[in-house]
Formats: sequence, structure tokens, C-alpha cells
Amino acid sequence: MRVFMFVSQAKDGLHAFAGDESGSKLPAKYGPWGLTGTLGSRETPPHKFSRQVIEQSITTEGFQLWRMKPKG
Repeated sequence: MRVFMFVSQAKDGLHAFAGDESGSKLPAKYGPWGLTGTLGSRETPPHKFSRQVIEQSITTEGFQLWRMKPKG
């Protein structure tokens, strides 16, 4: 499965993984969403996230949200 990575332009530090390039199932309340990258079917997700958990979430919910902790 290809996984697409997004960042919320409405909520600082909020990111998402989705199963389609348009992010059609991402929550509208945190949109607009900007595409930041793509993971091929054999690529490892950033930050040591579990690819299995991400793919399961995309299958059941259509996306997975995650946050970056502020530095400092």
C-alpha cells in the first residue's frame, strides 16, 4: 500500500497518513491539508511509526493522525 503524508494548515503540528493522494478521508475540521510526501509499499514511515498500525488505521478509518511535539 502506498501511504500519503499530510500536514494540517489549520492546526500547528498536526500531521496525517492517508491512503489516497487527495486525502479525501481526512477530517475537514483540520483542513486544508497539504501533501508533504509519499511512502512506497516497502518504505519505512518516519519517527519509528509502525507501518502495520498505519495501514490498519487507513483501512478502518481512512487515515491516521499524529502530532509533532514542539521542540524546546
